[in-house]
Amino acid sequence: MVRAVLLTDVGAPLQITEIDLPEPGPGRVRVKLAAAGVCHSDLSLSNGVLRPTTPTVLGHEGAGTVVSVGEGVSSVRPGDRVVLNWAPACGHCHLCGLGEPWLCENQYAATTEPYAALPDGTALYPGLGAAAFAEETVVHENAVVPLPEGVDLASAALLGCAVLTGYGAVHNAARLRTGESAVVFGLGGVGLALLQSLRIAGAAPIIAVDVSPEKEELARRHGATDFLLSDEQTPKAVRRLTGGHGADHAFECVGRGSTIRAAWSSTRRGGRTTVVGIGGKDDPVAFSALEVFHFARTLSGCCYGNSVPAKDIPVLAEHVRAGRLDLESLITDRITLDQVPAAFERMAAGHGGRSLVVFEP
Repeated sequence: MVRAVLLTDVGAPLQITEIDLPEPGPGRVRVKLAAAGVCHSDLSLSNGVLRPTTPTVLGHEGAGTVVSVGEGVSSVRPGDRVVLNWAPACGHCHLCGLGEPWLCENQYAATTEPYAALPDGTALYPGLGAAAFAEETVVHENAVVPLPEGVDLASAALLGCAVLTGYGAVHNAARLRTGESAVVFGLGGVGLALLQSLRIAGAAPIIAVDVSPEKEELARRHGATDFLLSDEQTPKAVRRLTGGHGADHAFECVGRGSTIRAAWSSTRRGGRTTVVGIGGKDDPVAFSALEVFHFARTLSGCCYGNSVPAKDIPVLAEHVRAGRLDLESLITDRITLDQVPAAFERMAAGHGGRSLVVFEP
């Protein structure tokens, strides 16, 4: 039996309970979690923006140590340090064949497969396939990525979502070039990681936008050269900071129609807006036919940083070892499993950066 954060139904209060976790079957891996980050996507599962199969164990951004492996597993063995990959590619669907594994048609298959049970035998499902808000989890072999040496195991949990998404948005999706200007809307864990990634890429200036004035210090610490409080005049303020033209790149990390629209309006003619945040299906974004033609901007989505975790996590680990990427500074609260509900409340209110659930060794 292991302790876990359980969501019984959309909108229901989170529960901290014990679950029955089986030994790994063929092709599966059991992982003892060292830490798990509290991501906005977990909040989206709990409030219904994303529709989970319930009852579900939440958490998808995690790192830990392999405890045991099932038959046929060859890529990892007990004792290996790993980062969880919550959206593993199947490698054989149409989109994988096109070289776009981050859009894999089967990447969420594990979310509809029972992986554990309550003590009364009720089947449980893994939130976003990982179920990282638990002392241990069982995942498919392709859902773990070996962690290179020289990176702290607990803080490495952030490589599994926030950092991979932020870094990938800059380097894989937007393909920002050194010296280009950028503006980031929303300074949660992903937004802060994106600021660090922009600094690594050599963007200038780097403008951070948020509704909370308390985020200014965090933003500047992570690479922002300028900070703006979000309001209706934000696009004009961005243009003033970029020679009157608008930013070359805008990154939207909120997932709201209004901020997507503001990000679009903050870019120059021919600029690019990359939408990183997950929004609701009933929240539209509108553009006139004339402005689409006139401004010739590009608007694109970005799934999981358009990343290939097995290739990109070693790159991120090298940035960490070299001191270019600071994982520790992204963590504003270290918490226990019992404190996850309070972390959800802070996140919904827009406070802090990343809360990290840290498990006992």
